[in-house]
Amino acid sequence: MDARTETDVAHIAAAIGDPSRAKVLLALAGGGALPASALAAEAGVSNSTISGHLARLLDARLLTVELDGRHRYYRLATTDVARALEQLALIARPLPVRSLNADTRAKALLRARLCYDHLAGRLGVAVMSALQEREILAAEGRGSGGRSPDADADADADFGVGVGGTGAGTLDVAYVLTAHGRQELAAFGVETDRLPRRRASVRYCVDWAEQRHHLAGALGAALTARLFDLEWLRHGKYRRVVHLTDAGREGLATTFGVRGDQAD
Repeated sequence: MDARTETDVAHIAAAIGDPSRAKVLLALAGGGALPASALAAEAGVSNSTISGHLARLLDARLLTVELDGRHRYYRLATTDVARALEQLALIARPLPVRSLNADTRAKALLRARLCYDHLAGRLGVAVMSALQEREILAAEGRGSGGRSPDADADADADFGVGVGGTGAGTLDVAYVLTAHGRQELAAFGVETDRLPRRRASVRYCVDWAEQRHHLAGALGAALTARLFDLEWLRHGKYRRVVHLTDAGREGLATTFGVRGDQAD
C-alpha cells in the first residue's frame, strides 16, 4: 500500500459492525480456530447464514481459513485483530445482561480471559503490575529519553507498544524487559532469547474492563503458555474464559507476588 494513502477504516468498521460478525470475531479472540457450525452457534444464526458473514470477514482480512481434509476452520488473521477488538471494547457500551448464564459469563470474562494468546482481565492486569513491582519490566516514557539502569543494552527491541486509551492507556508509556527480568523469567521457564523475532517481545493492551495495561506480545504469549504448562491456568466453560487453579494461586503469589485478592 502507498504510504501516502489513507486507510479504509470504514470498510473494516462495516465488517465488524454487524452484531453476528462481531460475535464471530469475539468467539475467536481467544486464539483458537473453530468450524463454521460452531461460529453459527456463537452468533445465533443458521449454518446457511454464517457462510455469508464468514465470507465478509475473510474479504476484510479479519479472518483466515485453514483446511483439514474436508473441514474448514476459521481463526483471527493476526494478533492485531484481537488487539483492535480489545481497544474497541474500551469505547463500546456494555451489553445488557438478561440471564443468570450471561451474568456468570460476564463476571468470568472480567476476572480472567484470553486476549488472543495472552492473559487479560483482572488477573492479567495483576500479573502485569507484579512484573513491574518485581522489576522484571520497567516502565519508561518514550519522550523522556531516559533509560532504566537495569535495562539491557538491546532493550530497544523490547519496548512495549500499546494503543492509547483512558487513564493508563497513553502512548508515551513503554515497557522494557530488564536484565534482572530475563534471569527471573528464565528461572521460571520462559527463555526470552528464544521468543519469535517476527513479533515484538513486549507489548501491552489497555484492558477494556480494568482500564489498565496487561502484557501482550511474544512475552505475554510465552508467559501465558507457561502458566498453562504448569497447570496454574485452565480453560473455563465459556470461550476465552480461563480460571486460576489452586496451584496457580499459590504459585503466582510465591513467584511474582500476585495476591489472592488481586486474582478474584
